[in-house]
Amino acid sequence: MIVRIYVRASTKEQDAERALSDLVEFSKSYSAGHVEYIENESGTKLTRPILNRLLNESEPGDILLVESVDRLSRLEQADFDILKQQIKSKGLRLVVADLPTTHVVNSGMTGEILNVINSMLIDLLATMAKLDNDKRRERIKQALARSGYKPAG
Repeated sequence: MIVRIYVRASTKEQDAERALSDLVEFSKSYSAGHVEYIENESGTKLTRPILNRLLNESEPGDILLVESVDRLSRLEQADFDILKQQIKSKGLRLVVADLPTTHVVNSGMTGEILNVINSMLIDLLATMAKLDNDKRRERIKQALARSGYKPAG
């Protein structure tokens, strides 16, 4: 089992590696081996080169470790459903550092219930990340409009 650490920021000006050292340390509780995937792409895009490489290189039983759900996705629901299916079909276990219920594996009925709860929480957090992104983009457009800025083109 390999822990595949995915960190993402939307632009080159942002620091995608900001949380990397904390995630590397966190990953040691699962495995001595990890691989780092660092990407500067919008979370609103389903197709991301580094995320695609991570998925292609993954083996069943590996862990996909992210800092928070919004670092993995700011996708529309239909695209997020596709991404979740890709993760599931590769046999990856998603661990979200700021979502403690994803940190442990329980077997039996408790494990099944926790999986359902985690799935619902991850869906909710992904939806909130998408809405937050939409609100931020709208506020920026409003501020630019008030300032009299007119985009070229």
